Amino acid sequence: MARILYFPYQWLIFVPLLILSTIWCTLTIIIGSVIGNNKFWGYYPGVIWGRFVCMAALLRIKINRNKNLDKNQSYVFVANHQSAFDIFLIYGYLGHNFKWLMKQSLKKMPLVGFASDKAGHVFVDSTTRKGIVDTMRKTKETLKDGMSTVVFPEGHRSPDGKMAEFKKGAFQTALSLKLPIVPLTIDGAYKVLPIHSWIMNPVKITLTFHDPIETANLKSDDLPELIDKVYAVVESALPKESR
Repeated sequence: MARILYFPYQWLIFVPLLILSTIWCTLTIIIGSVIGNNKFWGYYPGVIWGRFVCMAALLRIKINRNKNLDKNQSYVFVANHQSAFDIFLIYGYLGHNFKWLMKQSLKKMPLVGFASDKAGHVFVDSTTRKGIVDTMRKTKETLKDGMSTVVFPEGHRSPDGKMAEFKKGAFQTALSLKLPIVPLTIDGAYKVLPIHSWIMNPVKITLTFHDPIETANLKSDDLPELIDKVYAVVESALPKESR
């Protein structure tokens, strides 16, 4: 009965609220970042937006925080990727000011690309050597004084909650900048809006923060072992059927 009632709610109430809140968020970020500090305006409107969208979708959010994380430390948060709703979850509940490392192509998206640029997110250009060098320089300038980043190293969403292989980009960034990696586990989000479906489900999502993993003393030869370690930690908080 609840799922039958949720379907008209999704299209008549949730979708209009999502559109309006997204327009509000992007315009607030643009205006605030132009006239003020994008460290503030590039983050806090997104927190409000992310939490509002999760609440409007009637999702039940459980956060398992970690007392070993320092608000003043910059981190590379590494999370599994289950759903488009991961974006709202991260914005609303990460609890650390952060900037995305975004594909260069996203800069061309109407309104969102412009807002992301003004917010100070880093657009990754891996097409040329100069682009790679410029991206790393911009990333180094951005990720300091407690500013962190969040990366989904699978590169795509999971259709069933099971994790795909981790790509090495996020880990190379962490090693290059000597930043600790914080594994994040997202559980349940793939059920909210399954891939190739337009029908949502008001389910429970759990976000688990694991202990930070130091990279200061690691070298490039340690990269495969580091990736395997982070993968195992992220996977450890998933139910058995998703491992």
